[in-house]
Amino acid sequence: MREPVNRTILLLDIERFSRRDDVVQAALRRTLNTVIDQTLVAAGVEATQQYREDRGDGLIVLISGDVAKTAVLRSLLTVTPELLHDHNRLASGSAQMRLRMVLAAGEIAHDPQAGTTGGLVGHDLNQAFRLLDSDALREALAGRTDRHCVLAVSTPVYEGVVRHGHRGVRPELFRRTSVTVKDGVLSAWLHQGGAPTAPEEEVAGEPPAPAGQGRPAPAASPGPQAPPQAPSRPRPEPQERTGGAVFHFHGAPVVHGPVVGGDLHAVSGGQVTGDVILGGSVTKPAPAARADDARTEDGSRP
Repeated sequence: MREPVNRTILLLDIERFSRRDDVVQAALRRTLNTVIDQTLVAAGVEATQQYREDRGDGLIVLISGDVAKTAVLRSLLTVTPELLHDHNRLASGSAQMRLRMVLAAGEIAHDPQAGTTGGLVGHDLNQAFRLLDSDALREALAGRTDRHCVLAVSTPVYEGVVRHGHRGVRPELFRRTSVTVKDGVLSAWLHQGGAPTAPEEEVAGEPPAPAGQGRPAPAASPGPQAPPQAPSRPRPEPQERTGGAVFHFHGAPVVHGPVVGGDLHAVSGGQVTGDVILGGSVTKPAPAARADDARTEDGSRP
């Protein structure tokens, strides 16, 4: 038996593989290898830096310890979903492929036997397989029909890589879960996908809203206001007219300017003689008394 060495462990399993017929299963296996080829090339993994083992409905991929786990993780989160999307949008319903994936790390020994393939030995590898077969990971994929794959990372990968928030790796998108296995409980971190929800900001000086109640909507800011207008003056009540304007002309009148029927605002030019009465009736003054008509108080002439 060879000495164990540290390896990055990548496990993949095709959802509902056993429900397909042999022709579809063969096509899915070819597609899976193509997807992993392109994923690892995008991560910068050379052919000499990886070991693959066919598991029928999935793959075991061991990656050399000198390959950055951050590069592999970024590729699994971005390249793999896009490749699966491109395949599924053109494939028939029976050839659709969705994956469960586990990224772990640990000590692996290779103990091949004559005439056989495989021969991988390691406790960390066994624990990674238990995560891959867990109900938590199966339910995470079954409950997200809009996703093509789900990824779980082991606690050592989360603590050593994910939680530090390296470029392209967002720890807020991982959720911790517990997996019950036959010899205890394992912790794993499931990638949720999507973008994180920003926490609601609290307004300075205001207590947070009670549970189940949202913050009241802020009052609408007043828009631009029209400049104040001077109050309109009440119009005078119309008065009954007892008479119109009376004009006495000697000769033909000449008027330079507007002639207004009704209320007269302006008259310019021309010659006006005689009595002019505006807005009233004509009242002639009493004639002056003649000397011969005068009487004294006793009725006698003076």
